[in-house]
Amino acid sequence: MNIQTSSTSLAEELKAHTGRFTDKEFDWNAFPSNAGFEELKRAQMRYIGAGGSPKVGDTSTLKPNHFTLSLIYKEPGKYAACHSHEIEESFLIIDGTLVVGWEKDGEVVEVNLGPKDMILNAREIGHGFRVDGVEPVLMSISVDVGKPLPPVYHYHPKEHAPELARSFGAQPGKTMKFDRNCAHPLQQLMAKYVVRHHEQPTIWEDAGFTRKVYVGPGGIENDTCRKEMWGVPSRVGVKPFTRPVEDALMVLEGSLTVGWEENGEVVEIELGPRDLVKTPAGRKHWFRNDSAAPVTVWTVIGQSEEDGVTYQAG
Repeated sequence: MNIQTSSTSLAEELKAHTGRFTDKEFDWNAFPSNAGFEELKRAQMRYIGAGGSPKVGDTSTLKPNHFTLSLIYKEPGKYAACHSHEIEESFLIIDGTLVVGWEKDGEVVEVNLGPKDMILNAREIGHGFRVDGVEPVLMSISVDVGKPLPPVYHYHPKEHAPELARSFGAQPGKTMKFDRNCAHPLQQLMAKYVVRHHEQPTIWEDAGFTRKVYVGPGGIENDTCRKEMWGVPSRVGVKPFTRPVEDALMVLEGSLTVGWEENGEVVEIELGPRDLVKTPAGRKHWFRNDSAAPVTVWTVIGQSEEDGVTYQAG
């Protein structure tokens, strides 16, 4: 929302740093390269920055610093053409199943991702995605820089045969199913960047909540941002903490109370499913589950290394 905080109260600032799912709309025209190609149709809901969309002037979205975050909705049978970025881009599946393909020299490895699985698409690697399942896919996309360059398309139906574009550039017989144990170089590369939720260790914090590290120490090695899945049981919360960079908490399931503190003033806000709060660097903040049900939270932190934060029960 590109706010100026000097003349606003802390409560107003917290509200301005909150993205409400019910206040937003999916944009079916977010990607001009899809125009005129029904098979590429998808919708974007922007929370932080514009991601891969050129709509950087959207005043309803939060200003990005070290990362962007949006939701993407894709219907069965549709796909995204093979492209690459100068920086990492993560796909976290929320609903449905998604096929993601990586291409190099006419060969493609395809991996099928389910809810809470994630892939971090490596820099300069051609990648696309396709919905082969019977239900639509909702996923969170995060690009690990505030203002990414426009994507570079490798196989687009505007310039390539539809069957080649849909297969992400794979020549006939050159599509491989993802296999961590395969010695093929592209298989081995992708294996470093695929996260299965059920394979990640569960870390129990002394404060009483769990973390699964997707990107960062204990997960995928990276030099930009950390990404984690948190589980907060009923009646569990943490005391205020600060980071040297921004973080974003997006509720996937349940409801979570997030609080800010500054100069003795304390404010709180409750988040529901698909609501988000982005907390700026240096701001004291905390979270608490006041509900009877557990909460699942997708967390993005704007630096790769550990920041010294210890979570204490609140």
